Amino acid sequence: MSRWAIGLWLAFIVACIFVISRTEFSTDLSAFLPRSPTPAQQVLVEQLREGVVSRLILVGLEGATPEILANTSKQLAAQLRTQADFVSVNNGEHVGEDKDHDFLWKNRYLLSPAITPAHFSVAALRNSLEEALQLLGSPAGTLVKKILKDDPSGELIRLLEQLEGQARPAMQEGVWFSKEGKRALLVLQTKAAGYDIDAQESAIAVIQSTFARVAGHDTSVQLQLSGPGVFSVSTRERIKGDAWRFSLIATVLIACLLLLVYRSFRVLILGLLPVASGALAGIAAVSLGFGSVHGITLGFGATLIGEGVDYAIYLFTQIAPSVAPKTTFKRIWPTLRLGVLTSICGFSAMLFSGFPGLAQLGMFSIVGLIVAVTVTRWVLPALLPQGFTARAVTSVAPTVMALVKRAPVLRIPLLLLVASAFVVLIVLSQRGPLWSDELSSLSPLPKADQLLDEQLRNDIGAPDVRYLIVVNAKDAEAALQASENIAVVLGQMTIKGALQGFESPATYLPSLQMQRVRQAALPTTEVLRENLQLALRELPFQPDLFKPFLENVAQAKTQPLSTRSNLQGTNLALKLDSLLVKRAHGWAAMLSLRGVTDPEAITREIAKLPGPQAIMLDMKYESDQLYQTYRHGALTFSMLGGIAIVILLFANLRSPRRVFEVLAPLAAAVIIVTCVLVLNGHMLSIFHLVGLLLVVAVGSNYSLFFDRPCDTSEDRERMLVSLLFANIATMIGFGLLSFSHVPLLKAIGSTVGMGAILSLVFSAILIVRQENKPIEKAKSKV
Repeated sequence: MSRWAIGLWLAFIVACIFVISRTEFSTDLSAFLPRSPTPAQQVLVEQLREGVVSRLILVGLEGATPEILANTSKQLAAQLRTQADFVSVNNGEHVGEDKDHDFLWKNRYLLSPAITPAHFSVAALRNSLEEALQLLGSPAGTLVKKILKDDPSGELIRLLEQLEGQARPAMQEGVWFSKEGKRALLVLQTKAAGYDIDAQESAIAVIQSTFARVAGHDTSVQLQLSGPGVFSVSTRERIKGDAWRFSLIATVLIACLLLLVYRSFRVLILGLLPVASGALAGIAAVSLGFGSVHGITLGFGATLIGEGVDYAIYLFTQIAPSVAPKTTFKRIWPTLRLGVLTSICGFSAMLFSGFPGLAQLGMFSIVGLIVAVTVTRWVLPALLPQGFTARAVTSVAPTVMALVKRAPVLRIPLLLLVASAFVVLIVLSQRGPLWSDELSSLSPLPKADQLLDEQLRNDIGAPDVRYLIVVNAKDAEAALQASENIAVVLGQMTIKGALQGFESPATYLPSLQMQRVRQAALPTTEVLRENLQLALRELPFQPDLFKPFLENVAQAKTQPLSTRSNLQGTNLALKLDSLLVKRAHGWAAMLSLRGVTDPEAITREIAKLPGPQAIMLDMKYESDQLYQTYRHGALTFSMLGGIAIVILLFANLRSPRRVFEVLAPLAAAVIIVTCVLVLNGHMLSIFHLVGLLLVVAVGSNYSLFFDRPCDTSEDRERMLVSLLFANIATMIGFGLLSFSHVPLLKAIGSTVGMGAILSLVFSAILIVRQENKPIEKAKSKV
C-alpha cells in the first residue's frame, strides 16, 4: 500500500508539473472584476481593459531649465514618433497635423455643423465676411488671409475651434509645460491595449531607453511616467517580487523551524513535501479550471506554506515513542479531517463568489489543502525514519502545559474584552461605514505614484472622464446617427449650464445620413454667386476674389461621402476609434462630457430620445457599485460558508456545547481582529474579509484539537506542543505578508497573522479538556 501511495503521488506530481509547464500566467487585474456585470459595468470593464484611457502614458520632464526641458521634449517626441509601439506622441508641437488639416479642408462642408440652407443666405454670408475682416487683424489673421478666398464662410476656422475646445496645457518654448513652468509634458498613446501588460512594459522600456539616449550625460533632467499601463507594469513587478521574496523567506524560516524542532534534514524535507505538493496541485488545478493563473494567486501560495505545513507538524510532533507514524495519524485523523473540511467550507466562499480572481484563490486553497493533507496521510508515514519522535516536545511541554492550565482564569477578562470590542464596533459603525465602498480601496498603487498621476493629469488638463454617454447600435452608421441626436440635446444642455462641453465621434466622422443632408443644403453655383454678390456690397473685397469658393462648394455638392478610411493616418482617426468601437454584438458610440453640474437633467433629456437607447455612465459611481457588488457577494458567500461550517461541526461533534466551544474562540478572534483593524484606521476591504475567512479556517484546527479528548497526559502534551509549532509556522507564512506592498497580500497577512495567534490563545482560554478523560466519560459525569 505504501509503495502504491508513493508511486501515485510521484505520478501526480509529474502530471502537475506537466500542466504547469503549459500554464499561462497573467497579472490582468480585471480578473478580479465580476463575470456578469451590468451593461453599464460592462462598458466600464471594457474601458478599463482596452479603452483609450487605458492606453495613455503621461510623461513629465523636470529638474532643468525650461530651455533644456523643451529641447529634451522635442527630441524625445521626435524619436518616439518613429517607434511602432505608439500610435500618437503629443507634446504640443504642430507635428503630424498636416494630414488632419488636409482632411478637414477637403471635407469641411461635410463636417461643419453650421451647414444648413440658411448658412449661405445673403445675411449669413455677409456676417461671415464681416467676421473675416475682423479676424484679419487678430493672431489668426495669417490663416484667415490664406484661406479666405476659398472659405469665406469660415468652415475650417469653425472646425478647428470645435476640435480645440478641450482644455490644453500651457505652452512654453513651443511645447507643453505645467502651469508653473517647471515640468515639460508629453502624452503618449500606446498601440497595445491597457490589459496587454507585456506590450505596455515594452513601450515603457522604449521610452526609458530613448530618454537615456536623448539625455546623454546630462543627469539634470528627470523622467516621470504615469498612466494605467505604467501602473499595471509596476503592479505586476511588485506582485512578482513580493510573491517570490515572501515565499522564499517563509520557506527558509519554516525550514529553520522544522530543523530546530526535529533536528533531521530528512524530516525537514518530508515536512515541506505536503506544502510543495499542495502548491503544485493548486496551480495545476487553477490552470485547468480557468485557463490561466493570476499572479496574485501565486502570491497567495505563500499563505498555503503557513497552513499546509501544519499537517506535517501535527503528525511529526504527536508521534509517541515506540508508536508507528501510521498509528499516530489514525488517532489524529478524525480531528484533522474535520479541520480540513472546515477550511474547505471557508474557502468555498471565494470559489463561488462569481469573481474569477477570487475564485482562483478559492480553488488554489481548497485543492492545495486537500493534496497537502492527503500527502501527510498516505505518503509521509511511509517515509518517516523508524522510531522517529520529536525530542523538542520534552523540553517545551512543561511550559506549554503550565500556560494552558492557567489560561482559563482569563475567561472573564476575555469575555469583557470581546464584549468591549463588539460595543466599539457597534459605536464606530454608527459614526460611519466600517467597510470601504470605493473601488479605489483596491488600488495597489503607493501614495507617491497616485500623487504623481494626479499632478500630471492636472498639468496636462486631462478631460474629465467621469461622465460618459454610451449608445449601442447595430452598426456604426446607426451609432453615429444616435450620437448626432444626442449632441443636439447636449448642446441645449450646455447652454443651460448642465455641462461645459462634450466630445462626440460624429464630430470627426458624421453619419452618412448627416453628410447627405449637408450636401443637399449646399446651394447651386448660381444661387451662391448671386447671394455672394449681394453680401459683398460696400465691403472692401474684389468681386472675383471668391471664385475658388464657388468652385469648392460646387465640388462639395457632388464629392464622395467621407468614411473611416479617409481618416487613415490622421490623429483624428485615433480620436474616432476611441469613441466609436465595435463590440461583440454591434457598435458603441461614446460621448465624453466635461464639467457636468446636473447629471440627472442630462439623463432625463437623453432618455426622451428615440432610437438606440443611450446610457449615462458615471464612471466613479459604476466602479464603486462594481466594488459594492463584489463585497456584498463575498459577504453573502462568507455567511453561507459560516453556516456550512456550523452544520459540518454539528454533524461531526453531535453536541451543541462542543460546537459552541469550538466556534467561540474563532468568533472572539474575528471580533478582536476586526476591532483592532478599525481602531488602527483601516477601512475594511474585500481583502480583510478574505483574511477573516482564513482566520476561521486556520483557527478551527486549533479549537478542534483543543476540543479533542486525549487518552493520556503525554498525548495531550504532544498535541499542545504540535499546535504551538504549527501556529509559529502559520505566523511565519502569513505574518511575512503583512510587510508586502500589495494591498491584497498585506491585508490578508496582517489579518490572518493576528487572528491565528488569537485563535490559539483563545482556544486555550475557552476550551478545557481533562487528560485521561475522554469526552464520552466527561459527558456521562455531567
